[in-house]
Amino acid sequence: MTDTSEATPTPVGRRTVLIATGATAAAVAVGTTVPEAPTADAADASPVAAAAVCTLTKEMTEGPYYLDGALVRSDIRETKTGFVLKLALTVVNDDTCAPIPNALVEIWHADVLGEYSGYVGNNGHNEADNGTFLRGGVLTDAGGVATITTVYPGWYRGRCVHIHVKVHTGVTLTSDGSFTGGTEVHTGQLFFDEAITARVGALSPYSANTVTRTTLAQDSIYDDGGAASGLLTLKAIGSSPSSGYTGTLTLGVEV
Repeated sequence: MTDTSEATPTPVGRRTVLIATGATAAAVAVGTTVPEAPTADAADASPVAAAAVCTLTKEMTEGPYYLDGALVRSDIRETKTGFVLKLALTVVNDDTCAPIPNALVEIWHADVLGEYSGYVGNNGHNEADNGTFLRGGVLTDAGGVATITTVYPGWYRGRCVHIHVKVHTGVTLTSDGSFTGGTEVHTGQLFFDEAITARVGALSPYSANTVTRTTLAQDSIYDDGGAASGLLTLKAIGSSPSSGYTGTLTLGVEV
């Protein structure tokens, strides 16, 4: 039975920089999941263009595994293994669809064994925990695009494969590589096509995660709203899942 409680566990990792909380705004995601097909070059997966009409989507839960003070960096993998995932997330004004530069897009997610940094052990696996792996964010460029390199996430009890995301505006970068201040304008989750996740999950190192995987249809958070609810557009980088994927989505936020 799917666990819908998401009770807050006790964190292990220590973080030092606090971020300001702000009014939570609804957001939009434009794009649809496409069939897996190899591409000659990862650069072929350009960010999804903002739609002529932006459609608001509901906010989604932050979940129990958030840690403040994320590092500002474009590659959050550290030493974590897994199939590469190159994200291009475009942030736009939901009223005008104009791109928003210098917005901080922050993500965090589980590793291949379903463990979050700062909370290792909650999915039943023992591994090193430095409190920072698979966490971080970047500022959007002039076109409103945040490009982040990570790995295809694993899964934990009661939830489908997903990535958590926050969008902040007006942040200040700090000397220790993090950020402070600003306004939080979106909290949501990114989701993955079930057929692609099944292919990935059958292969090493993901197959080492013996926890029963909750499917997209069984998930208590995803509402089957497609891209409007955070479903990524995924494209294969190569001819096999181990070559990795690109994932794109457009997020419209109230500013």
